[in-house]
Amino acid sequence: MALLELKNVSKIYGDLKALNDVSISVEKGEWVAIMGPSGSGKSTMMNIIGCMDKPSVGEVLLDGVDISKEPQKVLTDIRREKIGLIFQQFHMVTYLTAVENVMVSQYYHSMPDEAEALEALDRVGLKERAKHLPGQLSGGEQQRVCVARALINHPELILADEPTGNLDETNENIVLDLFRQLHREGTTLIVVTHDPEVAEAAQRTIVLEHGRVAREIINENFEA
Repeated sequence: MALLELKNVSKIYGDLKALNDVSISVEKGEWVAIMGPSGSGKSTMMNIIGCMDKPSVGEVLLDGVDISKEPQKVLTDIRREKIGLIFQQFHMVTYLTAVENVMVSQYYHSMPDEAEALEALDRVGLKERAKHLPGQLSGGEQQRVCVARALINHPELILADEPTGNLDETNENIVLDLFRQLHREGTTLIVVTHDPEVAEAAQRTIVLEHGRVAREIINENFEA
């Protein structure tokens, strides 16, 4: 069953079509990569899927519900309840510890729970760094805190934008291993990336060019 469907979606800014009649479907539990050159529409698609923007034309179905016409407040609620966001820029609060940064996400969802936040950090291998400030963490550690923050509210969909873009090879592999674990647990993953190696870790890659779906690539070597 599809968790996410875009049906004939376009996003228009004046004379520019950032997305042009895009239709895609992502099944529950699937791991999909989205690739394309700068200006191909990747960020626009991510913003629409992540309930941070709405299409000019078309439908966006999340769990069978068309969210394309919902007001911003409803979209904010949907994003908080159903989507975990991971960005290339870590967006950590500099004066909060790692565990407090994870708890910020809980605050906007329900109630902060330090024990649960520590468990999320333990899951990404950082429980012993829980009391460290972002400035005391490496880039790879900060990104893993962001993964924990995205997971804390048990989202149906993890949406990651260039999650390894600021990482060295070792930390990139750590993050990809976390994604593999999430996939095995049934989490749906959509990863926007420029990196072919990151895309090759996914089950399927959607390639955008000039705001359109140029092609889809099935990873024949995908290991569940």
